[in-house]
Amino acid sequence: MSLQELKEQAFKLSVRDRLSLISAIIESLQEMPSSSPERSRAIGRMRGLLKTDRSAPTDEEVVTLLEERQVEKYLG
Repeated sequence: MSLQELKEQAFKLSVRDRLSLISAIIESLQEMPSSSPERSRAIGRMRGLLKTDRSAPTDEEVVTLLEERQVEKYLG
């Protein structure tokens, strides 16, 4: 059964049965082994990609950047 067919079947269930299905799905996800080391390495790599030598912009700078972006988007 495809995901689309499964979704269609789920909408045909009663509310009570859909809640039971949700519970079963959540239980199945909780039983999955955790990939913490892999996840931690990925997070570390992502943080490294986001590092910069510049400090974070101030609130005023953010407002200015957003205003400039809107001007470019709608008037540019």
